[in-house]
Amino acid sequence: MPRRIAIIIERADIALGGAERSMSEVAIALTDLGLEVDLLAAKGTTHADNVRILCSNVPGKRVTLEVFAQALRRRLRENDYDIIHSVLPLDFADVYQPRGGAYAEAVLRNAASYPNRYWRWCKRTMAFANRRRTRLLRAEQRLCQDPKGPMIAALSRYVVDQFERHYRTDPQRIALILNGVMTDQRTAPGATEQLRSQVLQRLALAEAANPVLLLFAAHNFRLKGLGSLIRALHVARQGVTERPPCLLVLGAGNVGPYRRLAQRFGVEQHVVFLGPAENVQNVLSISQVGILPTFYDPSSRFILEALAAGKPVITTAFNGAIDHFVDGRHGRVVDTPINVQALAEAITHFACTANIEKAEAAIAEDDLKARISTRRVARELSVLYESLLEKRSSA
Repeated sequence: MPRRIAIIIERADIALGGAERSMSEVAIALTDLGLEVDLLAAKGTTHADNVRILCSNVPGKRVTLEVFAQALRRRLRENDYDIIHSVLPLDFADVYQPRGGAYAEAVLRNAASYPNRYWRWCKRTMAFANRRRTRLLRAEQRLCQDPKGPMIAALSRYVVDQFERHYRTDPQRIALILNGVMTDQRTAPGATEQLRSQVLQRLALAEAANPVLLLFAAHNFRLKGLGSLIRALHVARQGVTERPPCLLVLGAGNVGPYRRLAQRFGVEQHVVFLGPAENVQNVLSISQVGILPTFYDPSSRFILEALAAGKPVITTAFNGAIDHFVDGRHGRVVDTPINVQALAEAITHFACTANIEKAEAAIAEDDLKARISTRRVARELSVLYESLLEKRSSA
């Protein structure tokens, strides 16, 4: 009999990205290994046979953790699962896999992303005025401090550190299973050629200019460090580089403040705001470097997608995705997004064809694509599931 796995997510809508898309991909990979997987969601719309929406009759886009937990308990009483795997802090789960890292760390790093000291203080002070976030954080704290709580599957070493530092969680209860993405994504050649032509036209550059196109992809521009990146682009362009660095911004964030910032630093002609895109692969295919100077990311999907596409990357030490590559070989790691000078130096390094090609060769030689694959994640999760079932049977 194949193992039956219940994966608990808040919303079943992969268009939301993040946890929703990741867990949908993990479920597919686990199914390919022969497991039976149901995705149990509070809200959402889906045509998938293995997705169950449990709170569709409750008004609103979201429900409280308590309401969802009640619906889940009813489902679990009526259906037998070998393993309950949750991205929410539920004490009846066998595996807790926080896709956003620890709530306590997320609050602190979100506050740190505000450039104004007063706003940083306000965000830290008022963070727990949000009742929903407070309930989730307290539930997570109880779960992580309970010696009988579920195993915690951490997406990165950064997340391991968060749980040990904020909650003093027993290291024996934490399994490091690095994040992954689907690595067999395809591009549309005709669409990519047209896109490159449009980008060069908007940059007012001829093909012969041979710019280095840096791709930034995120929706929360502030948290992901776009302000620092625009400043760093200005610094990098003050020096002499083999190829002119230009920035492509992909995402649904509010571009107004960042257009004005680019104008203020005189780089508005070198930045193209592309808006949201359904297929990041098309934009990656015309770019040379993936860049995300983030204030906080447990393990960025975008950086993993860039590496899987064979592109060198630039990010910060506050991104758990750095576990997947070697600083100075496959990309560059900047200590903090506010270190504009170091960020500019990383941009300058990759404004050189030889350095890009060297990093690309190292990514291929070290087969980072296989390490990043969701298939590897599924294999490691299945091993964790079996170890938990063995412990249960011998108890």
